[in-house]
Amino acid sequence: MKRAFALLAVTVALAGCPSYDEYPKLSDQDGYVPADQYARYGGEQAEAMAIAREFGHAYRGESRADYVAQADSAVRYARTMPDIVNVTADSLGHRLTLQFRSGWRTMVVPVDDGKRGGETANLHRR
Repeated sequence: MKRAFALLAVTVALAGCPSYDEYPKLSDQDGYVPADQYARYGGEQAEAMAIAREFGHAYRGESRADYVAQADSAVRYARTMPDIVNVTADSLGHRLTLQFRSGWRTMVVPVDDGKRGGETANLHRR
């Protein structure tokens, strides 16, 4: 009886452990405004979505080296945008903080919707 109770307690404890694989939760866009619709709100929003799409496209895996390569790729792409002043990669998660010339700051997570950054709606309109 004690063994059965101990086994049940261990099973319940393990079932309550969270998954540390954040990427699927962050890149899933269910419930959010679609990326192309958000990009139509303005030029800075379009640039943010393009960067988020490139961030998602660069995903290779969950190891630290893979994350660094993914973040570096997205940061290099972000620096090609005309309105980006500063880009900071979050070392604890899959996030980039973008600062625009206007002073607006936003944070983007990987958007993996099958499109590349250059395919973002409203990106090249000024």
